[in-house]
Amino acid sequence: MSHRVRVAAAIAALVASAAVNAAGPAVVSGPGENPGCFKPWDASTKYFQWPAKKGPYRLALANGFVGNTWRIQMIKMAKAYAATPDMKDNLKEFKIVSTGTDVAAQIAAIDNFINSGYDAIVTIAVNPTAFAPVIKRANAAGVVVVPFDNVLDSTEVMMVNEDQTAMGTLSGDWLVKNIPSKSGKLLEVRGVPGNSVDRDRHLGFRKVVEGPGNKFEVVEVVGNWDDGTAQKAVADAVAVHKNFDGMFVQGGSTGAVRALIDAKHKMIPVAGEAENGFRKLCAERAKDGLVCTSLGQSPGLVAISMKAAVAALQGKVMPQLISVPIPTATHPDFKAGENYFPDLTDNFFTTNDFPPCGVNLKATDIMSKDEKNN
Repeated sequence: MSHRVRVAAAIAALVASAAVNAAGPAVVSGPGENPGCFKPWDASTKYFQWPAKKGPYRLALANGFVGNTWRIQMIKMAKAYAATPDMKDNLKEFKIVSTGTDVAAQIAAIDNFINSGYDAIVTIAVNPTAFAPVIKRANAAGVVVVPFDNVLDSTEVMMVNEDQTAMGTLSGDWLVKNIPSKSGKLLEVRGVPGNSVDRDRHLGFRKVVEGPGNKFEVVEVVGNWDDGTAQKAVADAVAVHKNFDGMFVQGGSTGAVRALIDAKHKMIPVAGEAENGFRKLCAERAKDGLVCTSLGQSPGLVAISMKAAVAALQGKVMPQLISVPIPTATHPDFKAGENYFPDLTDNFFTTNDFPPCGVNLKATDIMSKDEKNN
């Protein structure tokens, strides 16, 4: 064999090997890495393994919408977690970009990170169905992508989330249980339209309250998971409909309850999110008849996603879909200093610690950061 032929064969073999290594994760057998932290969604969850890369790594957060307090706290927590000893030694660079609600802009940001040589990208997807092509491009480049919170309708990418349908179902179950007549008018305050979280919580809630034996009329408004927007939407709904018998709020719960108070509406059962202000009101107004359940979608999901991305880059076996428990506080068990914090701001989300994952950030560490792109 001539020298030229040998060189050509070697190059072809190298290209073929690179193509195999960059084809995305292999599907392997479990169990996976640290199941106390990275718990598989259910028994049918498959497992992924990427080729191990030597660190430290370049990691990016490709966020979309940033117009509410949950997203702001999530970005602050990402920055705080990146600065912890657990992550700092593993990161060469940590970059954050927020692109708004435009799907094309978010996909372009992810493509830019891929083309710039980042090792992993965590993201909150603007749309659950539009990201298949960019996931393929990431796999081809050997980049680990981890959607969380608003995840994708896909089993081809590792994702981190709480069970959003279950959050709607649990809220609906609780409301039905606390309205003995199983009838009346309910106000449903939805999130940002088009997101999988909004869709799944809505479907879970409606499946319960529209179930056999229930005779509820449901009025829907859009609150964008934001206190100010939700407060105005609830105020307008009360002005039109006068009275409600219960309320389900996906986010912006503090503003939604304040709208009831400002309108001098009777206190009713409210299933809401885990905002500190909402839990304060639930504790303070219980004597007036406000009964609540508070289910939290934690901004701390970003930290679990970052930790999962690094574990994947290290070649650890990982569940395709990682399940994070739904933290809940319910009347009459609201306790100051334990599940709400009188000295912290109303817009602080109360659920940020994940002891099995070693994620234990102080509120002061989180809130000292900013939400700006970097």
